Amino acid sequence: MSLGSDSGPGIVHSLLCHRQGGDSEAFARRAIQSLLRKLKEKRDELDALVAAVTSGGAQPGQCVTVQRTLDGRLQVAGRKGFPHVIYARLWRWPDLHKNELKPVKFCQFAFDLKCDSVCVNPYHYERVGTPASGLSVQSTGETPARGRRGAPPGASPAPRSGSPGGGLLWGSLLRVSDRLHIGKGVQLERRGEGDVWMRCRSEHAVFVQSFYLDREAGRAPGDAVHKVYPGAHIKVFDLRLCHRQMQQQAATAQAAATAQAAAVAGSIPGPGSVGGIAPAIGLSVAAGLGVDDLRRLCLVRLSFVKGWGPDYPRASITCTPCWIEVHLHRALQLLDHVLHALPDAHA
Repeated sequence: MSLGSDSGPGIVHSLLCHRQGGDSEAFARRAIQSLLRKLKEKRDELDALVAAVTSGGAQPGQCVTVQRTLDGRLQVAGRKGFPHVIYARLWRWPDLHKNELKPVKFCQFAFDLKCDSVCVNPYHYERVGTPASGLSVQSTGETPARGRRGAPPGASPAPRSGSPGGGLLWGSLLRVSDRLHIGKGVQLERRGEGDVWMRCRSEHAVFVQSFYLDREAGRAPGDAVHKVYPGAHIKVFDLRLCHRQMQQQAATAQAAATAQAAAVAGSIPGPGSVGGIAPAIGLSVAAGLGVDDLRRLCLVRLSFVKGWGPDYPRASITCTPCWIEVHLHRALQLLDHVLHALPDAHA
C-alpha cells in the first residue's frame, strides 16, 4: 500500500482509528505524530507501517525503525517507555508488558538485537503466552490478543508497571475465578467479508453490546445490553450496517462542523442569533463527534454472568465479573476509508 501524496493529518487519522484503547486518544495521537516525524525521510518504512496497521497484520511488511536512545526508552507526551512496547500497546495489546514481547524471526532491527535502530512495527513482535489473534475466545485465563479483558471487582492485580486500567493480566487465583464465570466461553465466527456470529458455550448467560442487535430489537444505538442465553447462536455484527452507520455519522458531523463555522462567522441569520454564537452552540455537540465515537461502531463488547447498562444495576462493563472487548479489523479498515473520503480529511 503506497500513500502517495497523502498528508500528515490524513495518515494520523488513518492510524488513530486502529488504536486498541487503553491510553487516551490524545496520547495516542501524540505518539503517532511523534513517530511520523521520525519517519519523515523514510517513506518506504512509513508505507509499511500504515499497511501493517490498517491490514491488521495481513501485510506485516518491513521493519519500521527509530533511533535507539542511550537508555533504550522513548519519551512521548512526557512519558518514557520502550518504543516497540509503546506502539505494540497502541495498535495491538493495550495491557502489554515489555517482558511479554518477542520478535518474529524475520525482524532485522528487533529491540533485543541492540542495533543502533529499533523496529517499532507492531506486527514484527509476538506476545508470549497469549493465543493467536483470532475471533475465538475461550477460557484460557489469558488476555485475548484481539481485545481487552476485565476482572472481578475487588480482585488485586499482579503488579504490572505502566499498564492501563482495563484489561490487566491477573494472578492464578483470579484465573480460577474466570474459568468459573466463563465456563466454555463463547465462540465468535466471521462470515463473508466481516459479519460476526456468536455462540454462547457457557453455562451462564452472556451479555452483549451490539449496534446490530440494537437495531434488531428496535432500540437506539448504544441504548441496550442484550442477554444471550446458553446454547444460543446469533448474529452480533453486520459489516454493511456498520459501514452505513459510520458514513451517516461522519457526514452528519461534517455538515454540523461546517454549519458551526458559518454560525460563528455570523452567516446564519435568524432570531436569537447574537453574532452567530447562539446557533454555533447548538451545533457544537454534533460537530464534536470524534474518531473514538466512530470506532465504537467497530467493536463488540460482552460480559459473562452479569449485565450492565441502563437495564441493569451496573453502570459500566468494568463493574461486571469478566468482560471482553473485540475490535473488528475489517470494520476499522472501512472507517479508515470513510475518514479519508471526508472533504477535510487531508487538510
